[in-house]
Amino acid sequence: MANSFSSNLSAAALQMDGRVGAWAASQGRWAHALHEFVCFGAKQASACLFGGCMVLLLGLTWAFYPHDFVLARYDFLTLAALAIQCLLLMTRLETVEEAKVILLFHLVGTAMEVFKTAVGSWVYPGYAFLRIGGVPLFTGFMYGSIGSYIARAWRLFDFRFTRHPPLAWTMWLAAAIYANFFTHHFMPDLRVPLFAAVAVLFGRTWVHFRIRHAHRRMPLLLGFGLVAVFIWIAENIGTFTAVWRYPAQREEWVMVPLSKLGAWFLLMIISYVMVSTVAMRRSARQQ
Repeated sequence: MANSFSSNLSAAALQMDGRVGAWAASQGRWAHALHEFVCFGAKQASACLFGGCMVLLLGLTWAFYPHDFVLARYDFLTLAALAIQCLLLMTRLETVEEAKVILLFHLVGTAMEVFKTAVGSWVYPGYAFLRIGGVPLFTGFMYGSIGSYIARAWRLFDFRFTRHPPLAWTMWLAAAIYANFFTHHFMPDLRVPLFAAVAVLFGRTWVHFRIRHAHRRMPLLLGFGLVAVFIWIAENIGTFTAVWRYPAQREEWVMVPLSKLGAWFLLMIISYVMVSTVAMRRSARQQ
């Protein structure tokens, strides 16, 4: 039933795209470009499905969730995230392999959250029964949504690469970035050398992505930066809706400083390496 639903949905979308594409081609170059732009946006929206649902839940629960309800808001978010995950799998809008990536990043993110809240980097002001230390369990899904986006975008846009660094090097880089999120509280912050290492490894890499038929390309570093900006925007929504707060936001909400973009950029590298390790090994097995 779920497989049939997904297949019918895909077939209907392809059929509509074919009709609109033929019309756009007959109208000239600008209509064709506009059609490709709309298709790009539709695929991006599909890739953001899990993360978009999570951000929407943050806003809706902040605005409408009853404060005195027997189920705490954080626990509701955890159960809702699980329900969304199950629904995406049942409808085949997300693959089992993509769900595994989310689970892996859920564990990696939760471990970092437990440490960061313990040292006072940020705080979750509400109550949660489903938690580890001071960290509600839904927070792992927020990290997992980044991995979900990359994995879904990889499949939907049929990613290919030019001059991609060896996977082993990227894995060592990701491990160093992850370790620095912990060690910079006690040792010198290696963020600048890590940025330099990212530039050296990925500076010549191009990602080729297919919107409809032809592959386009862009520098992979630019892609990392754009995604980091959108994560920063989502972070502002999260803090504005009081899901978590930084020390400077405890008295009143202020925008998350742009300096946080660097942290999200580095987190993007960890997410990307985790997804690419799975995706590239799967591609090698299929060849």
